[in-house]
Amino acid sequence: MTGSQLVHLVDHPLVQHKITLMRRKDASTNSFRRLVREVSALMAYEVLRDAAVHEVEVQTPMETTTGTVIDGKKLVFVSVLRAGTGMLDGMLEVVPSARVGHIGLYRDPRTFVAVEYYFKMPGDLDERDLVVLDPMLATGNSAVAAVERLREQQPKSVKFVCLLACPEGIAALREAHPDVPIYTAAIDRELDEHGYILPGLGDVGDRTFGTR
Repeated sequence: MTGSQLVHLVDHPLVQHKITLMRRKDASTNSFRRLVREVSALMAYEVLRDAAVHEVEVQTPMETTTGTVIDGKKLVFVSVLRAGTGMLDGMLEVVPSARVGHIGLYRDPRTFVAVEYYFKMPGDLDERDLVVLDPMLATGNSAVAAVERLREQQPKSVKFVCLLACPEGIAALREAHPDVPIYTAAIDRELDEHGYILPGLGDVGDRTFGTR
């Protein structure tokens, strides 16, 4: 955890190992896509550490006992299109019963302002915990826009999860939504003049899907 109690750095050695492999310029599309999925699945364990659980009765081979389970139907993974798709795949491997929402945003290349083009969510968000998935917290404009849009639906709770963040993006999201926890696998140095994180990963959407 960083200085703020709401900024969580997931610094597990396995996560850091895979982030390092992702940084490599020569990583293939296939390996990059796989690493996004694997890192996201590993991060899910920390992101969902405080997930609500309830007791159920189970019959083991030996006797009847009780155990705890997560109610995945009350959990919504919100993929910020298109780059969030790879993270969504990893999270769903861990909690396959979770519901899924999508919000389409693109960043205006001149102003860096987030523009929404798609929004589709499950119903009854006031009873659901939302986990927003967007690989890069760079300028923070897309993250702020996504959380603002989701909060219009009055969800039970909201968390923001990314692979990489930078100080500028964290500051922007914290200023707009100081009560939303941020989970990230790395906090990089800064933004360049084009709004990309340094040293960063490059364009995660292009690297995930093999586009440019």
